[in-house]
Amino acid sequence: MPTGHRAKLMDGRALARKILNGVAAKVERIKAATGVVPSLATVLVGDDPASVIYTRMKRKRCDDVGMKPLRVELPATISTDELVAEVKRLGADKSVHGILVQHPVPAPLDKRAAFEAIPVEKDVDGVSSAMLGRVILNMPSFPSCTPAGIMRLLEEYQVELDGAHAIVIGRSPILGRPMASMLINAHATVTLCHSRTRALPNLVRHADVIIAAVGKANFVQGGWIKLGAVVIDAGYNEGNIGDVDFDGALEPASLITPVPGGVGPVTIATLIDHTANAAAAQLGIEL
Repeated sequence: MPTGHRAKLMDGRALARKILNGVAAKVERIKAATGVVPSLATVLVGDDPASVIYTRMKRKRCDDVGMKPLRVELPATISTDELVAEVKRLGADKSVHGILVQHPVPAPLDKRAAFEAIPVEKDVDGVSSAMLGRVILNMPSFPSCTPAGIMRLLEEYQVELDGAHAIVIGRSPILGRPMASMLINAHATVTLCHSRTRALPNLVRHADVIIAAVGKANFVQGGWIKLGAVVIDAGYNEGNIGDVDFDGALEPASLITPVPGGVGPVTIATLIDHTANAAAAQLGIEL
């Protein structure tokens, strides 16, 4: 029966502004102490329209906080060896403090080889196996920016994770898997699922926190969600549609992220924050 209840929206844009204001202050401290402007290299292979937009947005956020964006655009015809060589060149450049290889990397290039070429201290997007290992072990790290941003959203809205049952739908090495590890490190009990999980709706119905990252529009239905659950939609599909049936989830959920305006802005702000922190560490500056 309808209750008239509607979930509170988790405002990712507002949190992103707060994070970026903090980053701008960090950049000023770094510049004052060293005279160095923190720099993020965005490596784009090919001309996928969505990737072009994403890298442009990331460079714009760099500009917004006084950071230096370095634009590296490579043809889709490049070989894996050439891409790896370019990433290694950036890794050796002391004026570059963070490296982002925009994904998806077009086939048949070996994206994993490109990710592994990023020095761990400059892996601000958290894509290397070394960084994932650090996340799993709860060591100091730059986690993948989407799960790291989700953790910041949960903290901002004072979602209690200690002892909560969280379900992560999606198992990618840059979202689902690090997300599960970060939730475990926050003392949640975690079920990691994916699109092939059997009886998935029944599992979702037991979750206090739902992270949808499966890459399928409107995949998670409102009827799957128990009353009072927190719903984080990390999906983005054509037409500004997330992985959760937003209208159906509004009544049972207590908190929910909109698409757009939820996880996305915080993901980019987290990347910029990681870059400032990486620059400070490389320059020996305490923030």
